Amino acid sequence: MLNLLAGLICIYALTCVKVVYGQNEKGERFLCTAVPIDKDTSCPVQSLPVQSASVQEEELRNTVMQLRETILQQKETIVNHLGTIKELTSKLSRCESDSEAFRKMNKDTMDDVPKDPNDTIDVLGKTMQSLKDRLENLEQQQMRANISGASFPNELRNLLQRRLEDLENQLLKKVNELEEEKSQLYNETVAHHQRTDSTLNSLMNRISELEKGGAGFKSPENFKISLPLRTNYLFGQVKKSLPEMYAFTICMWLKSGSSPGIGTPFSYGVPGQANEIVLIEWGHNPIELLINDKVAQLPLSLSDGRWHHICITWTTRDGLWEAYQDGQRLGSGENLAPWHPIKQGGVLILGQEQDVVGGRFDATQAFVGELSHFNIWDRVLRSTDIIAMSNCSSYIPGNVVAWTDSNIEVFGGASKWPLELCEDRLFDN
Repeated sequence: MLNLLAGLICIYALTCVKVVYGQNEKGERFLCTAVPIDKDTSCPVQSLPVQSASVQEEELRNTVMQLRETILQQKETIVNHLGTIKELTSKLSRCESDSEAFRKMNKDTMDDVPKDPNDTIDVLGKTMQSLKDRLENLEQQQMRANISGASFPNELRNLLQRRLEDLENQLLKKVNELEEEKSQLYNETVAHHQRTDSTLNSLMNRISELEKGGAGFKSPENFKISLPLRTNYLFGQVKKSLPEMYAFTICMWLKSGSSPGIGTPFSYGVPGQANEIVLIEWGHNPIELLINDKVAQLPLSLSDGRWHHICITWTTRDGLWEAYQDGQRLGSGENLAPWHPIKQGGVLILGQEQDVVGGRFDATQAFVGELSHFNIWDRVLRSTDIIAMSNCSSYIPGNVVAWTDSNIEVFGGASKWPLELCEDRLFDN
C-alpha cells in the first residue's frame, strides 16, 4: 500500500515539472517547479528579465573606456621613466665634469694651501643616494601601477636597473680616484710643510748665530736690523717699555725703496689703544704720525732707497709737533692729541703696525727696508742736537730707549747686521 502511494506521488510530480521554452509577446519566459501536494498546484512561475541590446552596448562602452584609461596611465608612466633616465644621465655628466675640474686644481704653495676634496666626495655621495632614492621611487610607482591594474613594462624596468647599476659603479670609481688624489695631495702637503719647517729652522739658526755674533759689533749701537720682505711675521721689538710721558723726541736712521709706501717703521700700543704712537706710510697716502689714534700728516719723502735721518718731536701742551728729515725741519703743527699723556706699560714694535697690543700685524702695512739708531727721549731735543746727529758729528743715546744690541730683539727672519752708518751714507751719495 505504501509503495503504491509513493508511486502515485512521483507520477504526479513528474507531470508538474516541465520547462516551457516558449516566450510570450512581452519577451518573457517561464519555468515550472514542483510543489507539495497541499499547496497550490497551479505551478507559479517567476519571470526573468532578458538583457536588451542597448544594455550590452553600454557594458561594451564602459569596458572600452577602462581600457583607454589603462593605456593612458601606462603612457604617462613610460614618459616619467624616460625623464628620469635623462636626469640620471645629466647627473653622471656633471659628476664627470666635477671630477675633471678637481684633477686640474693647482698644487698648493706656501701662500696657497691645497683644497680638501672632501666636498667633491660628499657631492658624489649625495648624488649616489639620490639615485638610490629614485630607484626606490620607481619601485613604489611599479607597486602602485600593479595595484591600479597598469602593468609596468619589464623591458623598461630592466633598462633602468642596468643604467642605475652602471651609474653606481662609475660613481664608486670616481670616489676611489678622488680618494687616491686626496692621499697624494696630503702627502705633497706634508712634504711642503716639512720643507717650510726646514727653511724656518735654518732662518732661526741663522738668527741665533747673528745674535750670538752681536758681541762682534765695534760698539753696541753700530748695527742695523734688516726687514727685507713685506710680511706679517718679520719684526723687531724693543725689550723696554715706555714710561708715562708728556713730551718726546723719536729719532732714527732708515733706508727703504719700497713702493707704494714704506710701511710702518715703528708702533707703540698700550692696553685699550693700539695706536698710542705710530709712524706709517700706507699705500699712496702721505706719511702719518698717530698719537692716541689722532693723525697728523708729515711732509717727509723716504722711499728713494737711501739712508735718511728722521726726528719727530711732540709735546702734550697744545699738541705741538715738528718733523725733521736729514737735519732740516720740514713740517710742524699743533692740536695733535693735546693734553694727552703717553701711557706707560705698552709694547714697542719695529717694522709692524699693531691692531692689538703686541700682535695681529697686517702684511700690507709692514715696513720693508733697514732701520738703525732708534732712540727715544722724554723731552723735545734742540734743533742743533738733531742737526749734529744727522751729519754724524755727534751721537746722543736716548734716555728712555737707547739703540743697543741688548735692547732689541728680532723675530720671524729679521736679522741684525754690523753697520758703519756714516760710511754707508757716503756710499749712498
